[in-house]
Amino acid sequence: MEKSSKIFVAGHKGLVGSAIVRALTKQGYTNLVLRTRAELDLLDQKAVRDFFISEKPEFVFLAAAKVGGIMANSTYPADFIYQNLVIETNIIESARESSVKKLVFLGSSCIYPRLSPQPIKEEYLLTGPLEPTNAAYAMAKISGIVMCQSYNKQYGTNYISLMPTNLYGDNDNFDLTSSHVLPAMIRKFHEAKIAGKLEMQLWGTGVAMREFLHVDDLADASIYLMNTYTGDEHVNVGTGVDVTIKELAETVKEIVGYEGAIVWDSTKPDGMPRKLLDMTKLHGLGWHHTIDLKEGIERTYKWFLENKI
Repeated sequence: MEKSSKIFVAGHKGLVGSAIVRALTKQGYTNLVLRTRAELDLLDQKAVRDFFISEKPEFVFLAAAKVGGIMANSTYPADFIYQNLVIETNIIESARESSVKKLVFLGSSCIYPRLSPQPIKEEYLLTGPLEPTNAAYAMAKISGIVMCQSYNKQYGTNYISLMPTNLYGDNDNFDLTSSHVLPAMIRKFHEAKIAGKLEMQLWGTGVAMREFLHVDDLADASIYLMNTYTGDEHVNVGTGVDVTIKELAETVKEIVGYEGAIVWDSTKPDGMPRKLLDMTKLHGLGWHHTIDLKEGIERTYKWFLENKI
């Protein structure tokens, strides 16, 4: 990408899209094309096609998606598979029709089998059953990868797919009914501290292990790979380091300053037992994360205090 290239960031108001916009702006890219949901409904095929025809973006970051945690995925699986399939189908096809030079499709590490060997290599995709609590979302993201590969094969396009691990950071979703584990913890611990609660309940046993990547690192990796990587194989994006949910809770508790007890509700699901991505491919391409977990949580809690309370 040139600094003056016309770049469309789909989903620029979300966690990932907003981070990509911040990173592009910081790196000196000046010709960003941005549309809110009110201005462009990505579920509307004609509207998306008309937008690409009129604006003719050269590069596309497909960061728009319907996302959520275990509760949201379990409650609304039809919404998750339908909306994500339609969004990626509309954008990828319209990008082809308008001769977009390159597209980055952003997926999720939940595409991998529930009991995948650890750490998870890219080639483990479709080697076993998915985690049932987010299978619908995962299938939509797997379809996006296959779409990019298929368009490259049939039409000679240059579409790449990145699969980030669990993300968090500025502009995260802190709604307790639809958020992911880390922002949900930040809000729950904060509210428990403000209310002076002697104990605070969390889902599961705390033994499941998760890897977390600050969204600013993902944005940096996305731009780096847009500029340097071409290939049909998707690329894992993460830190290569994981912690138990119990360890995560203790870290968030310390940063927020909550002094009560943590009670684990083992009747609730843990999700996948472990989900650590193998970083061999990404590190071989020359990119490494720079924000460690404690620093990232501190930054995210600061943003939460400044924007959500």
